[in-house]
Amino acid sequence: MTVHSKMFDKEQKKPTVMVSGGFDPVHAGHIRMIRHAAEFGDVIVIANSDNWLYRKKGFIFMEWTKRVEILNAIKGVVLVDSVDDTDGTVCEAIRRLKPDFFANGGDRGKSNTPEQAVCEELGIELLWGIGGEEKLDSSSELAKKARDFEIPEPRTSGRSSDR
Repeated sequence: MTVHSKMFDKEQKKPTVMVSGGFDPVHAGHIRMIRHAAEFGDVIVIANSDNWLYRKKGFIFMEWTKRVEILNAIKGVVLVDSVDDTDGTVCEAIRRLKPDFFANGGDRGKSNTPEQAVCEELGIELLWGIGGEEKLDSSSELAKKARDFEIPEPRTSGRSSDR
């Protein structure tokens, strides 16, 4: 192995990329978004509060501490943090943590990203289409499917072991 002095240079700082969302529940689309964001730097995940989820969807599928545990296990994530999201945004976390980038998934754009103004004010570059241009899944739809799930009665095959 070749050893380079930069390997030990503590001053060498990797850029930070902030992603945010409810992540309730975490699904493959979230993983793709976070892994794609990690191509630009160390990922900071801002997980919205349980109160934010309740205001948005009317229920909480998975409480904040459990979402955080899962998010922390994703390769590339260096921090999962909370936010004062009483205004419906993650602007408080952006101002507090000042990432180099703020990344948005395929369902976000310049017309529906309320954090855009604060990013421009602070010189934080916005990344669009992270994880793909299309939204892979919806946490709300996954939770709805689970809530509406009906368990069918067992079917018999007609074999004697089924009787």
